Parts: sequence; C-alpha cells; structure tokens
Amino acid sequence: QVQLVENGGGSVQTGGELIITCTAVSTTNDICMGWFRQAPGKEREKVATIYTGTRSEYYGESVAGRFKISQGNVKNMVYLQMSGLKPGDTGTYYCAAEMIPYSRRSSCSGSPVLFASKGQGTQVTVSS
Repeated sequence: QVQLVENGGGSVQTGGELIITCTAVSTTNDICMGWFRQAPGKEREKVATIYTGTRSEYYGESVAGRFKISQGNVKNMVYLQMSGLKPGDTGTYYCAAEMIPYSRRSSCSGSPVLFASKGQGTQVTVSS
C-alpha cells in the first residue's frame, strides 16, 4: 500500500474555489491517484483520477468542467482545484492511490473507491 498525506479543504460559499492536495510519500513509482467523495446518505462517488506517469486525467460526470486534477513538480503530489462549487459538492473527499504499471495505465480511468490505498479524508463544505 501507499502512504498518503492530504491537505486542504474547508468551507466556501456557492461559486467559490478550493484546492486540496494529496502526496504519496512512500513511493516514487508511477501510480494512479485521485479522489472520491462521500456525503451523508449518499453513495461514494468518483471525483477525479490522474496517472502520474503520463498525467492523463479522468473525471466524474458531476465535476467535469469545474474541477481540475493536476500533478505538481514534486513526484506523486497531486492537486484538485475545485471551481464553481455547489452545495451538492459538500462531502468528505478521500484521496486514494493504486500501484498500476504503465502497461495497464488505462485502468486509471476507473473509480478510486476500490483503490488499495486511501487517505483519512478532508471535509469540503459549500454553503448556499
């Protein structure tokens, strides 16, 4: 498993922006990293994933066009820039990672809910 360190989150009003970060501190290999979120009473939902070897990005339907996942200059540190936030984006955002070899990198398009490594989560609250 990969050790993940999460930062960021907080509270904003509708239309605001937030950035959260996640760093895989225990590996420098190319991996798939991303976030899923969960709100009370709702199913866990994919937010976004990125394959660090190619920087290929994948998004959940509800955030596409508003959120941006990117890789920082530090190996295996990724950012999630959340813009145009809505109350429906409120929830706990969990960073997750999976060791995926380059030959299977397309599987990074899947849901991070099932990834082997997960962070403790960070709260994002959007008020109307």
